[in-house]
Amino acid sequence: MRVEKVLLASPRGFCAGVEMAIKALAWMVRVFEPPVYCYHEIVHNQVVVDRFRQLGVVFVDDVSEVPPGRPLMLSAHGSAPDVVAAARANGGAVVDAVCPLVTKVHHEVKLRASKGYSIVYVGHEGHEEAVGTIAVAPDAIHRVESVAELMALPEPEGPVAFLAQTTLAIDEWRSILGAAQARWPDLWVPGRSDLCFATTNRQAALRAIAARCDTMVVIGSANSSNTLALVRTAKSAGCPRALRVNTAAELPDDLSGVVGVIAGASAPESLVEEVLRRLAPIEGTEEVRAVPEDEYFPLPRELREVLRGVAAVIGAVAFAPPPPTGAPDGPEASVDGRDLSAAQVLAALG
Repeated sequence: MRVEKVLLASPRGFCAGVEMAIKALAWMVRVFEPPVYCYHEIVHNQVVVDRFRQLGVVFVDDVSEVPPGRPLMLSAHGSAPDVVAAARANGGAVVDAVCPLVTKVHHEVKLRASKGYSIVYVGHEGHEEAVGTIAVAPDAIHRVESVAELMALPEPEGPVAFLAQTTLAIDEWRSILGAAQARWPDLWVPGRSDLCFATTNRQAALRAIAARCDTMVVIGSANSSNTLALVRTAKSAGCPRALRVNTAAELPDDLSGVVGVIAGASAPESLVEEVLRRLAPIEGTEEVRAVPEDEYFPLPRELREVLRGVAAVIGAVAFAPPPPTGAPDGPEASVDGRDLSAAQVLAALG
């Protein structure tokens, strides 16, 4: 391997929703006696999931697998209404770590269905987010993944709404939207795209460097929709070669020239650092920032309530050194955790 230079895309890695979900599950591990259960993978990254397994978290694909009374977290991808109801009926503490942007889509589905719309939903078959969203109003939704599937849909009797999984590639979403608008001129579309800001930001960051790269390395797991969207975006943006890797150990030995590096929204920065060390560029690394990103999502309400009740026992700040002089302290500061990254929280758990 003889890499001349690395172009490091920014923003990259953990998005606000992933940050929130990881910190929430870390709090549950600290507050509750093991085992803590989680419905589906908390986020789609194998390194993160394995870390929580080491800490005693049990991941399940059916809430019936959770013993009565045990604490349960629902994953960031969003859960079907009947899953949420079954979880709450199980008698234990339930924390829903669904990303607020996914919640927005669920609300849109419920509202449009109640108004008699047929909903065209662009989403990947079997993906947890798509499954949970469709379950909000299954009789009103038609899921598609391509323009061909959209054109094959039967003509609906009433108005049509267009919604989408939050982690799609922009180009794919845009092409299907264009076809839908051409077919149904009165198509209802949200005032703001359903696509997650982090998804679009990372695709913009990749596009900013793709044409300059001989190879693009995308860090993330194979079941991460936004990571796979980055690989497809790299190819469409003119990069001759695009690779997805979980860790630096998966990098091929034939890389050379200029290599671009980006991480999907559920990949930790520690994996980026490992990849950079393995690439060891002769001329160093240039970080290219495409757009600013400073969004923050607070911990789920149910968890904040639990933490306020135990803050006096576990201490004001559980995962970090004391705050700097003048910074807020006390239970509210520990519950907020705005200045703590998910990576810091995971490292502090030992």
